[in-house]
Amino acid sequence: MTAGPTDPLHPLALKDKQRRLREGFPTPLSLRVHRALSWLIRADVETDDQDVRFLLSWIGFNAAYAADVSLALGAESQRERDLFMRFFTTLVGFDNRHRIYGLVWQRFAQEIRVLLDNRHVFAPFWLHHNGSAGFADWRERMDRERVAINSALARHDTATLLSIVFGRLYVLRNQIVHGGATWNSSVNRAQVRDGAAILGCLLPLFIDLMMDNPDHEWPMPQYPVVED
Repeated sequence: MTAGPTDPLHPLALKDKQRRLREGFPTPLSLRVHRALSWLIRADVETDDQDVRFLLSWIGFNAAYAADVSLALGAESQRERDLFMRFFTTLVGFDNRHRIYGLVWQRFAQEIRVLLDNRHVFAPFWLHHNGSAGFADWRERMDRERVAINSALARHDTATLLSIVFGRLYVLRNQIVHGGATWNSSVNRAQVRDGAAILGCLLPLFIDLMMDNPDHEWPMPQYPVVED
């Protein structure tokens, strides 16, 4: 991000806001926001390494939505998509100024279209490529998802579009974290760069909306602070 701390969505401005409001936060929200901000602030100063920036930003996002990590591998991708959808539906419902809408449909419209057309961040493509049964129809699945994307576009359904976009970013995250990509590789440079940019702009807004809605019943993260 290039904006200075006077921008209310700058990570340091969000940290100041968190310090002012945190005494009124319930424990689940306090943990989520504190952890997400710590990673966001670190990602914001990472200007040289897009792989690292993407991963730091993803960890911050993960801290915010705090998904259940005890999943069977076969159900992982769809389970994550369901968690994304619930989280995004909640945030879009809070966003009465339509700030998420503006970022998704205006600021990153081109980057999102390129990402969604990229088979290399589409989970069924890799499942088929790696020999998993039942995914030979990955092209048809991708076509059906394009129909869902176009429907979301027509309805300006931001939560659905975000859940699909973050499903693709989740595949990219897995490729990097599980050693399926080379550091600083030219092969996936565009999606890493665009993914880091999308996360870097949306995550501050997500955190801001969370802090503005402390009365929502935010679930306890999977790893709460446990006293000895």
